[in-house]
Amino acid sequence: MRSTTLAFVAATALPLAAAPALAQGTDTAAPPPVFGTQPDLSFDAGASAPATGRGSILSSQGTAIGGSADWTGFYVGGQLGYGFADSDLTSSDESFMGGVTLGYDRDFGNWVLGGALDYDFADANVAPGTDLEEVFRLKVRGGPKIDRGLIYGAAGWANADTSNLGDDDGWFIGGGYEYMVSDQFSVGGEVLYHQFDSFNGTGNDIDFTTLQVRATFRF
Repeated sequence: MRSTTLAFVAATALPLAAAPALAQGTDTAAPPPVFGTQPDLSFDAGASAPATGRGSILSSQGTAIGGSADWTGFYVGGQLGYGFADSDLTSSDESFMGGVTLGYDRDFGNWVLGGALDYDFADANVAPGTDLEEVFRLKVRGGPKIDRGLIYGAAGWANADTSNLGDDDGWFIGGGYEYMVSDQFSVGGEVLYHQFDSFNGTGNDIDFTTLQVRATFRF
């Protein structure tokens, strides 16, 4: 009887003695691992980065890839392309053309305004036995900046010189796009439409459209 009683007490006390140890093991167990937020690998990475409002590709610091560009200053450059002439006295003609440009731009932050003096040579027939050989322009241009690029409109005074009808004044209008490759070098393209009414009193209206690529050095 005594042995039976001792066995019963031992069986009852053993679970009670083990309970604190089990509770302590539960309390000191290592917390579950916490995984960090996954990095944002999208083009708009950087939740705290300021928005540009232009949909630019952003770096992890939120700045536009390629950086910003300051367009203020003088520049000199060259241009090459084609000219398409149409006149009252002859059928349309086209000509390879090219020339030089000298100008100045002023950067106002989001917009750029400037002026330039252009010279182009050409060889487009505008009347029987008469070719348009040279074009001078006094140009005003301006437009918005897009990262390191500039979209602009242009207009101004033009003077065309021919092989045997002399020269006459006219006007032009157009636009283009220019990209700042570095702080001192830019490339772009430009389309201009020129109008010369009753060229030098001959009654011959001449339209001249130019399509050119440009490269400029800035200083």
